[in-house]
Amino acid sequence: MNALWMTRLRAATPGERIALVTVLATEGSAPRGAGTRMVVTEASSFDTIGGGALEHQAIEQARAILAHPPGTWRIQDYPLGPLLGQCCGGRVRLLIERIEPDALDWIAAAASGTTLTTLLHPSGITRTTDPTAEIAPLSARGERPGAGARWAERLGQWHRPLYLFGAGHVGQAIARQAVGLPLRLAWFDSRAEMDGVEGVTIVDGDRLPACLADAPSEAAAVILTHDHGLDYQLTRAALTRPPLAFVGLIGSATKRARFLARLTRDDVPDEARTRLTCPIGLPAITGKEPEVIALSVLAQLLALGRSPAPLPVIAE
Repeated sequence: MNALWMTRLRAATPGERIALVTVLATEGSAPRGAGTRMVVTEASSFDTIGGGALEHQAIEQARAILAHPPGTWRIQDYPLGPLLGQCCGGRVRLLIERIEPDALDWIAAAASGTTLTTLLHPSGITRTTDPTAEIAPLSARGERPGAGARWAERLGQWHRPLYLFGAGHVGQAIARQAVGLPLRLAWFDSRAEMDGVEGVTIVDGDRLPACLADAPSEAAAVILTHDHGLDYQLTRAALTRPPLAFVGLIGSATKRARFLARLTRDDVPDEARTRLTCPIGLPAITGKEPEVIALSVLAQLLALGRSPAPLPVIAE
């Protein structure tokens, strides 16, 4: 692991004013996932948390924190819909801190791709490496972590974006079992009553297919909403954009045949139609229980086994 933000922190000099921005948690279609970092100095920035308005505001806040003593930190929430004009909404929770150049021993261990534990203090942050620490994702909603909060993350592990449509029993089982796996969940539903489900972003059904427009090519889309008509619109949107790593639709062989016939009538090209996986899940794992289906689907996604192209780095 040799990220630009790490290289810049290693080059920090005693007394230098330097800030670190960390994505703690995301919800919905966020530009980058939890664990993404960038370094900000008075004149430059190194690496990116996704660009655009979110990054612009994060850089402003990072430069503002440079006026405070080393060790100062803030956690801030950004609603992506109002801030970035994204129809799919979502949230990003950031940790912004002024780095102490004399307390960067953790960088060497982090570069080797280990498990990093972070502990917030009233006037500083300590980080230690502990391979046995339990990995548990932070939430992008609710009360912000304060002094005394602790969490662990596994550095250097790539996470495939998973665009999950539907928060019913199977969707919830997939989300539960995805915790700790190398997947970055963007979870959507159109029903207002699902707003209380942790991690779900509610989007009107007619706008839900647009949530796939900005999905990166390495993303997987899994479609299992409560409505066959909405399933079709999402499937069509997933197949008529630049290819995704995986497009999966819950249902039987009969549902697949009906959808393929409709896609043909809608002039969706043969090549695009062949990219549809339906039914979803590994054939060797049978069972109709939500937890069994979830296990089968997640195993199928993990079996994709494709490494992504390196992400670009930005220095301004």
